Amino acid sequence: MGAAELIIDLDAIAANWAALDAMSEAHVETAAVVKANGYGLDAGRVARKLHHVGVRSFFVALPEEGRAVRATIGQDADIYVFSGHMAGDTETLRAANLIPLLNSPEQVARHFKDAPGTAFGIQLDSGMNRLGMEPADWDALKDQIMSIGPRLVMSHLACADEPDHVMNAKQLRAFRGMTDGIAHRRSLGATGGILLGPDYHFDLVRPGVGLYGGSPFKDAKPVVQLSVPVIQTRSVTPFETVGYANAFTADIERQIATIASGYADGLIRAMGPNAQVFANDTPCDVVGRVSMDLITVDVTHLDEVPDSLDILCKHQSVDDLADAAGTIGYEILTSLGHRYARRYKGAP
Repeated sequence: MGAAELIIDLDAIAANWAALDAMSEAHVETAAVVKANGYGLDAGRVARKLHHVGVRSFFVALPEEGRAVRATIGQDADIYVFSGHMAGDTETLRAANLIPLLNSPEQVARHFKDAPGTAFGIQLDSGMNRLGMEPADWDALKDQIMSIGPRLVMSHLACADEPDHVMNAKQLRAFRGMTDGIAHRRSLGATGGILLGPDYHFDLVRPGVGLYGGSPFKDAKPVVQLSVPVIQTRSVTPFETVGYANAFTADIERQIATIASGYADGLIRAMGPNAQVFANDTPCDVVGRVSMDLITVDVTHLDEVPDSLDILCKHQSVDDLADAAGTIGYEILTSLGHRYARRYKGAP
């Protein structure tokens, strides 16, 4: 085993989608967000699996991502582009039959001029101040936009992973204020919005990280497993140090295993002082600094050092690892490196 092995369970992604889909009423469509190459897990494989189980709306960040997904799933699904219609996008949007979510008056003008008669959606800013049309711009253009007819009108919640945050209700009121009475489909909730309940569901929900086993969907099935081979094990005597900058000093004689992954593989340096890996069910502390290609682990307490140690497994999720690094599961997922030997389970 020369390279670390990353196992990606496509059946678990499909099961997570089905579980989230079951949380909304029958008239609400459950889409799937596959941006950032399917959160780092291969958008083509993920989209193909979800399309196979019935997903007919997908969301990506950029037209180039949408083009790749279209090539995988064919023509019988909608693919929405969060970045909208930027300069230079027209040919890709048309060729791949993508639906830009227009974010500004400039994008509205560009789309109506450069791609007349093609589908579009509208993204509104309900308070996140990131993407979307401001209320004043929406008021000025609403009648014109509605006369042509968007496929979807959406906004995005800033604090949906905190159910009691006052921002959720504030954005819900703002979105309703901008859209109540329109005769077009609406969407507000991603994974966190689904969990907030039916008031946030509208006509379409669009889970992202929850599909891939991440928080705030605590009942999600785990999607990824990562096992890393042990390259070498050595004895370190008291007061000897390990790794760059002498970051770890042995207090007693310890057995230190060096495993074949590092920050070049998405296991970021900040996790070092708090992270663990697992030998079957037994936790082992990471010691010293995480380096580019290598991580050192204290295996003193093991009767036998296995050929590989598990980083992502039933005992440690992407969110657990993210907590150790002071980040979020999204970053861990999307950073998982290209050197891993990837194995997919449940391909359609």
